[in-house]
Amino acid sequence: MNPLAQKIKEAFIKRYKSEPGIYFSPGRINLIGEHIDYNDGYVMPCAINKGMYFAVSPNGKKDVSIFSRDYQEECKVSLTSVAPDEGWKNYVLSVINEFQKDGKVLEGFNCLFGANVPSGAGLSSSAALEGGLAFALNDIFSLGYNPKQLALLCQRAEHGFPQVNCGIMDQFANMLGKEGSVILLDCKDHVHSYLPLNPGDYRIVLINTKVHHALAASAYNTRRTECETGLKIIRENTPFKSFRDVHNSKLLQKLEDKMGKYVWKRCTYVVDEIQRTLLAAKFLKKGKLKDFGTLMFKSHEGLSELFKVSCAEMDFLVKVAEGYPGVIGARMMGGGFGGCTINIVHKDNKEAFVATSLDKYKKEFQSVAESYDVVTADGTHLVTEDESGNQK
Repeated sequence: MNPLAQKIKEAFIKRYKSEPGIYFSPGRINLIGEHIDYNDGYVMPCAINKGMYFAVSPNGKKDVSIFSRDYQEECKVSLTSVAPDEGWKNYVLSVINEFQKDGKVLEGFNCLFGANVPSGAGLSSSAALEGGLAFALNDIFSLGYNPKQLALLCQRAEHGFPQVNCGIMDQFANMLGKEGSVILLDCKDHVHSYLPLNPGDYRIVLINTKVHHALAASAYNTRRTECETGLKIIRENTPFKSFRDVHNSKLLQKLEDKMGKYVWKRCTYVVDEIQRTLLAAKFLKKGKLKDFGTLMFKSHEGLSELFKVSCAEMDFLVKVAEGYPGVIGARMMGGGFGGCTINIVHKDNKEAFVATSLDKYKKEFQSVAESYDVVTADGTHLVTEDESGNQK
């Protein structure tokens, strides 16, 4: 068993004096298609080998105890009085609430969890938190959900107590990830297919800026509103009903006056990114990783200049990557205004690239960034005793 999984199991037994089931719930990366999941477009996420381990067991009572190993905090509540709380507790309580809203009768349980995915890095730790608990409860109490249904429940949970109006991408990747593959997800009808990710001599490296600008939460909801406003104008003035129907952003130029500069820029980015993601899927199918990487750079340019969700720290790291030998693609990843950049780097250049990036970043911002190597992994699942797994 993975060392962290073993520690979680031992901590659970010490605290609750019972034998738990152990579950792994992965974080995710998104190769391309950022801010497209709530615009009925296409995204390309995958589950990764970093995430959260959960130890869960029924307790024969009508109350719940959930303990965070990382925060050293307990959430204890009766199943008859589940209500919003604060911080990480909001996410787990909202999952319980969604099961109850679906008419499921839950029994009391104990849970202890811990992570090797950094919170706030854009790796979707919130979806890992929701997904791990939802999967475990579904398994332990035989609630009958399939992975796609669990993903949708977790999305509703994030909309619920935390009040984060997210798209489906993070929860979908968390539940339906497959080792060795990325998911091409149609966010309009939730149809998905798997594309092989065979990096060969290349590696996926994340660099965490470790900054989280206060703008992030409010800006996310603002971008959603701007996109909704733009789509309404598109529908009123063209035959197009969705951003995905607009195959070339130049078709939006005549609407700039009606939209206003900012809304027009957001819509231009969305249309371009949907087309980039579809092209990127073709490149992956043909094994054209370098062409794929070129689209990542273009994606970052759009996120920074048109969608305005990047920041100086992320732009700086992508600029370093753009000029570095062996780097074929890089961009900001996640909601924006901090978090990680994702880079595709030749294995022979990887160590030097990381060292150079971290050194230049420290000199520029007087701040220490972190790097992580990641690989694709399976979605949320029960961990077996002999499983060393990818979760290192």
